[in-house]
Amino acid sequence: METVTLGDNLVACRILNGMWQVAGGHGRIERQKAIAEMMAYHNSGFTTWDLADIYGPAEEFVGEFRSRLVEEKGRSELSKTQAFTKFVPEPMRMSRALVEQAIDRSRQRMGVESIDLIQFHWWDYANPAWLDAMVYLSELRDNGKVRNVGLTNFDTDHMQDMVDAGIKILSNQVQYSIIDQRPQAKMQEFCKKNNTVIFAYGTVCGGLLSEKYIKTTEPENTQLDTPSLRKYKKMIDIWGGWGLFQELLVVLNEIAIKHRVSIANVAARYILDRPVVAGVIIGVRLGITEHRQDNARTFQLRLDGEDREKIDSVTSRSRNLFDLVGDCGDEYR
Repeated sequence: METVTLGDNLVACRILNGMWQVAGGHGRIERQKAIAEMMAYHNSGFTTWDLADIYGPAEEFVGEFRSRLVEEKGRSELSKTQAFTKFVPEPMRMSRALVEQAIDRSRQRMGVESIDLIQFHWWDYANPAWLDAMVYLSELRDNGKVRNVGLTNFDTDHMQDMVDAGIKILSNQVQYSIIDQRPQAKMQEFCKKNNTVIFAYGTVCGGLLSEKYIKTTEPENTQLDTPSLRKYKKMIDIWGGWGLFQELLVVLNEIAIKHRVSIANVAARYILDRPVVAGVIIGVRLGITEHRQDNARTFQLRLDGEDREKIDSVTSRSRNLFDLVGDCGDEYR
């Protein structure tokens, strides 16, 4: 397994288990099966979880999982797992009490004294209270209730505003894939200068970057049966459409066969190799499907110059998503 050390000696697996899928729309998640599956991921070395206070029961799942770890392996096993949650408030006036109450609720649900990484998301830049929230989160970090403070779906300009205000940002979680390479336009350079890392999601486009979709007709929206598939299909449409996407899949499949891995492995490795990327988030449908063995092959893969040239020969003919959509996170505002 590949790991990365961040902040105050925070060690994370470079493939994070994404828990958006427990929020609904990705199939019915049964609680006991989910906790058992979390144990299986942990035992396989996938020890880092990405979740949010708005992802349904995700924080409670982490709390139950941690209790199971103690029961089966002893309290020392807790040091081997990490859980990164998000604070996603409605845009309103932010007080210290309101922010602390939200963090305390997440701590209680997750069964932790201190949250490894709190990732802040804000829907409306026109409401300047986002800066107040970051000040209060930074104070909670200094007081020990969170270990590190990061962001979710913030653009580069607002990250610069935070740095100018003296706020330390560990990370920003943004969409980043072979399809969506917007972080390279501005954010990558900012992160290099300010010792900030990127956690990338959407790296396998909800499963669209897989063998399943090679040489297939373009699916209707009704055929895409999860929010992930529908979300990333829209991005593909803007990027270049189904025809160009098919060309990309053919190239990725050639590379996958060459290295005896999957298309998803190639897609994940391509982004893991990008500057300032600390890890990629791959969603888990706990108790429904699992890809532990396949995901692990990503760490054995090394792309060479020829592989990258083949990929770039397709992506160079796509539309510029930075010009069409905006900077990272702009699609949410």
